[in-house]
Amino acid sequence: MYKKILVKIILLVFLFIMYSYILVIHYIPDEITIFEGENISLKTIFGMTVNSEDEILEVSANSGEKTIHKIGNETLSVSLFDKLFLKSVDVSVLPKTTVIPVGNIAGVKLYTNGVLVVGMSEIEGEDSKTYKPYENTGIEEGDTIVKVNDNLVNSTDDLIEKVNMSKGEKVDIEYLHDEETKECSITPVKTSEEEYKLGLWVRDSAAGVGTVTFYEPSTQSFGALGHGITDIDTGDLLNIASGEFVTAKVLNIKKGEDGNPGKIQGTVEKQETIGEITKNTEFGIYGKIQDLSSLNIDTSKEMEVAMREEIKTGKAMILCSLDNQTVKEYEIEITKIYRDNNYNNKSMEIKVTDEELIEKTGGIIQGMSGSPIIQNGKFVGAVTHVLVNSSTEGYAIFGDLMLKQSKEVN
Repeated sequence: MYKKILVKIILLVFLFIMYSYILVIHYIPDEITIFEGENISLKTIFGMTVNSEDEILEVSANSGEKTIHKIGNETLSVSLFDKLFLKSVDVSVLPKTTVIPVGNIAGVKLYTNGVLVVGMSEIEGEDSKTYKPYENTGIEEGDTIVKVNDNLVNSTDDLIEKVNMSKGEKVDIEYLHDEETKECSITPVKTSEEEYKLGLWVRDSAAGVGTVTFYEPSTQSFGALGHGITDIDTGDLLNIASGEFVTAKVLNIKKGEDGNPGKIQGTVEKQETIGEITKNTEFGIYGKIQDLSSLNIDTSKEMEVAMREEIKTGKAMILCSLDNQTVKEYEIEITKIYRDNNYNNKSMEIKVTDEELIEKTGGIIQGMSGSPIIQNGKFVGAVTHVLVNSSTEGYAIFGDLMLKQSKEVN
């Protein structure tokens, strides 16, 4: 009996160990982007080793962290006891770069690929009966309609025109669901107004205000917001076809308080074009500057991007514009750093300590997202979120994460 119990215990321990190794292997990324000289921190456990064929991987004697000193691409091999191959990791090594932190409020105009489904409703037909033409088709809120009868859909008006052209005949719809292309057919319903409808509420654009984080002179590119732009109805990241960055005029500042976040209210009407937005990501929006003068920045303020090990808890400064293009420095404190975080835009916890900023805004408010953070003369990141229950506290993203996204755009 004791022998059977012992065998079960050994088996359970073995399965636990195997499961631990499987989890570690799963969470080692397939691809990594770093800057030259930046430490690579791969979570490994006993017996797992990381090597490179070209022997360009240096291991620090103190911390065990790994560093590549070569610009370009390299493949690392993860193995068990240097014998059993487990997986490969493709590493892109970028040259160190300098940026100009900006801090200006600007307007964002995004135009989606196709039209985004943001709601559904019953349609009253010309016979006064109600219909749900979308029912059982598979289309859901958050999906994007890209084609009708094999013709591209470029806007909401374009979709309306194509549906009306059907004269009530069944139309073939191509749409994106969780990045997967799907197809269905819908028969439009004729209304008493002689229009044909699908019962879908759709949107083809979004607009708002945010903060320009940095300008990179070597590529004439910019990064902003530190987080992506999502649809207000679905919460999904907008899949954009194009976009514009424009100057914005601050109309009002709604002061935030604990439990009730504030916001910067502005307008993008009749404003100048700053540049083109090419990508909307979880780590911010990126593109090319077309009119540098519209940002009104000091090009002498170019500085290095801080490596994560250089960032310290304690005093730092943010740049933001609350008075129509007048950028000022405000004091904050970095209270916590998540150095291994490459997965979301909550890299650091921060707290506003500047009395002038607290008096103006109550702390961190909507529209300040993207405000660059400076510490010891280097660009370390950008403000991304406010804590709802504490208006002076929030999160920030590492500057290197934003720069890596920018490089992927270029």
